[in-house]
Amino acid sequence: MARGAVPALLAALAALLAVAPPAPAADAAGVRDTAGVRAEAAGVRTAAAQAESGYRYWSFWERKDGAWAYASQGPSFLRPDDGSVLGFRFAVSEDSAEATKPRGAAGFGTICADTEPEPGSKRVALVVDFGTAADAPAGETPPKSRTACARIGEDGSAGDALAAEAKPLRYNSDALLCAIAGYPESGCGEQISGKRKGGSDGGAESGREDAAEGDADGGMPAGLGIAAGAGAVLVLGAAAFWQTRRRRG
Repeated sequence: MARGAVPALLAALAALLAVAPPAPAADAAGVRDTAGVRAEAAGVRTAAAQAESGYRYWSFWERKDGAWAYASQGPSFLRPDDGSVLGFRFAVSEDSAEATKPRGAAGFGTICADTEPEPGSKRVALVVDFGTAADAPAGETPPKSRTACARIGEDGSAGDALAAEAKPLRYNSDALLCAIAGYPESGCGEQISGKRKGGSDGGAESGREDAAEGDADGGMPAGLGIAAGAGAVLVLGAAAFWQTRRRRG
């Protein structure tokens, strides 16, 4: 092969491969990883867009150290001490960990300021939050939230305190508190499903489309670039061989 043929061959090959370089292994993996992240992100968005569901019910709370804590017992079983603050909140919540707390920061001293202690009884401050219109059953309007100071017997329960100040109460057969002061008129802990904000349509497909777009952004696919390079080597090699034989002839 002539001296000038080799540099010309290499230069032509480099120029051709620079137009459509084959993706290195790390870059190819990076493209796949990026596509995977996009697909996973699309899946997260899809899951978050699914119907939000929960239960519409009265949650029961105890005020401890100035903060609301979800009660570990139902109002029929809890025996509060004199000076206790109990809260009830009507809302749609997924579970106890996500339950909506009663609003208002009034403490025992404020709620029971005008109720003097008496022998043989105890005072329990109540915060009853009927919730918002968004959580109300269809056709019902939540009453205004209220506070009250209940005086009950020393062995009285939280349910007794509530009954003393917020009748009528309604319970179901499982002792679940369904209504306070007659609200709501019907229903008891029913499951509620919200409207879809997005949906699963196009979720996985969108991920695959994003992945395809990611491959396109990188230029020519790796396999096609390698094939083009190999073809260039054969063509240029044949040309160099023909040129060498011609000079020798």
